[in-house]
Amino acid sequence: MKEAQYYQKQNSRAICYLCPHTCELKPGERGKCRIRKNIEGKIHSTVYGKPNAVNTDPIEKKPLYHFLPGKKALSIGTAGCNHSCTFCQNWRMSQKTEEEIKSISLSPEEVVKEAQQQNTDIIAYTYNEPTVFFEYMQDIAKKAREKNIKNVAVTCGLINQKPLEDMCKFIDAANIDLKYFSDQLYREISGGYLKPVLNTIKTLKQKGVWIEITNLLIPGLNDTEEMITEMCNWIVENIGEDVPLHLSRFHPAYKMQEKPPTPIKTVKKAKKIAKEKGINHVYIGNVPGEMRDTECSKCGSTLIERRNLRSNFRALDPEKGRCSECGTSISGVWQ
Repeated sequence: MKEAQYYQKQNSRAICYLCPHTCELKPGERGKCRIRKNIEGKIHSTVYGKPNAVNTDPIEKKPLYHFLPGKKALSIGTAGCNHSCTFCQNWRMSQKTEEEIKSISLSPEEVVKEAQQQNTDIIAYTYNEPTVFFEYMQDIAKKAREKNIKNVAVTCGLINQKPLEDMCKFIDAANIDLKYFSDQLYREISGGYLKPVLNTIKTLKQKGVWIEITNLLIPGLNDTEEMITEMCNWIVENIGEDVPLHLSRFHPAYKMQEKPPTPIKTVKKAKKIAKEKGINHVYIGNVPGEMRDTECSKCGSTLIERRNLRSNFRALDPEKGRCSECGTSISGVWQ
């Protein structure tokens, strides 16, 4: 265990300020994330140095399509999450404490060493919500940067401003899961809030962290034309038309088994709306056989061809970040 950051003592109690839940914990109590615990008046991270998933993945799997395409990422995750999504794909990690799942012991130095041994250029904090293991992520990332290894977070974005600004100092890229464009759905289905997530997206953009957004389309919840349109309008108005948007197809999982998979036509309609609203790079996920190429927004040339999460440069000059056919600048981190 390690003493956590971002909390305040109140006699034997302690208030956690890592995320908007602001959990007030008595001795022995855990926060809503399950892995920040009051031990003798101090909040500790119970998963520091204890990942339960360590794998090497293509960076495209995060998904990040405009950040070092073709590179591999050492991906790590622990127990815990500050959301409680009833459709969570990784609920066996995210909805558990460290005592309920099997983990391994891996110090920050050992994680970086493993990344070097696996010949990876990136370390990805993923599988569960990485902000809940903030201290572990921070210590790994700082040591990774000393070895010229990049750091990316796959996050739900539920984090307070001070730790968010601190995270921007050591994270190079992030994929933010924008679950719904509705605070009511956030509260009812995921136990969270919309406004802090939108603030996270804007702050990451302002601080120069490369961002991409994922929106999981769930039948009967967030798949209406009105909500998709509202979300896309917000993206264009607040962070610009060049931020990639990944529209992902829902499949039944965890406590949401009664809903069918999202109709493919719904996902394709959402992509059409996003393009019409001005988002230049829109991708479809969880649909077998769907093309995920990156195309030039001006001339339509195939810049990067993707097959089975493998990226091949076609008409994109990675050194200049431009379309080799028409010269249009393509936003991203290409090398």
